[in-house]
Amino acid sequence: MTLASILRHGAAVCALAVAAALPAAAKDFRIAVGDGAGGTQEALGRAFIAALEKQTGGAHTAKLFLNGQLGDEQDTVTAAATGTLDFSILAINNITPFSPTVGVLTMPYVIMSQQDAETLTQGEIGQSLVDRTIEDAGVRILGWGYSGFRVLTNSKRPVQTPEDLKGLVIRVPKNEIMIETYKAWGVDPTPMAWSETFAALQQGVVDGQDNPYMTIHAMNFDEVQKHVTNIRSIFSIEPLVVSEQLFQSLSPEEQQQLVAAGKEATQASSAFLKAEEARIRDELAARGMQIADPADGEAQFIELATGKVWPRFTDSIGGKEVLDRALAALGRPAT
Repeated sequence: MTLASILRHGAAVCALAVAAALPAAAKDFRIAVGDGAGGTQEALGRAFIAALEKQTGGAHTAKLFLNGQLGDEQDTVTAAATGTLDFSILAINNITPFSPTVGVLTMPYVIMSQQDAETLTQGEIGQSLVDRTIEDAGVRILGWGYSGFRVLTNSKRPVQTPEDLKGLVIRVPKNEIMIETYKAWGVDPTPMAWSETFAALQQGVVDGQDNPYMTIHAMNFDEVQKHVTNIRSIFSIEPLVVSEQLFQSLSPEEQQQLVAAGKEATQASSAFLKAEEARIRDELAARGMQIADPADGEAQFIELATGKVWPRFTDSIGGKEVLDRALAALGRPAT
């Protein structure tokens, strides 16, 4: 039984109470943000707030709570589904446990560019994922944040091949696709909550992790990590979700305003990444991070990940047709 279906009966009972309380609460929504200041998540949130105020003529606004102040990213999905949190901005892999079809966006080497990410999220496939997430998880994706590829960092040595990963302790999110991707490369990764990651790197509990340059910068990972490898297995997408209970309690006009604000924020996030990623990468290099590309055009990483991970998780994301639809939308051959 999905999280959304468990909550459905309770939601119907409390809908009138939520609606009655809404006018006061709606003036200042709360938005949970997993990352710190300066990254894609904050930029997406600020763009959404500006668009929301514009769309509603100042009737509604929101406040960002950075650095996981309102809970770990997966916890915020549950909080939004139960109506105790208004909005959350989080990594797409932290929605996948609640709505497995979204996992198509975290399958390694499906998305190969920012344009690929935008094509999938802003087209028919993106809308189908919105619909599934409402049904499965009780949250609605309003906007899409684009953070770039999750490059690998570590504190020990340069990594250019899967062989170089041997002996390194790598933190990964609690996401089965991402865990198995590292296993395909010969690593037994360490699943860990996002809120624990910096301390674990600082204390040497883990040697490395993967995240986009924007996140590495926002979280000051350059203070505890030295080496960067430009692997491009997963393009990090950071959706903005709203509690479906809250959304349904709004008037049709207010719902349209939220959807419009989410679309504006999506476009702003796209522009932010294009404008800032290269600058952030150069700044991290200037701070002492040593950046390298994988050997052989990443061929070994690609072969191992697609050969072992795609067959294993095709069923969990909804079947071969889901993966093939995504590949077709990107102009690539079916599996």
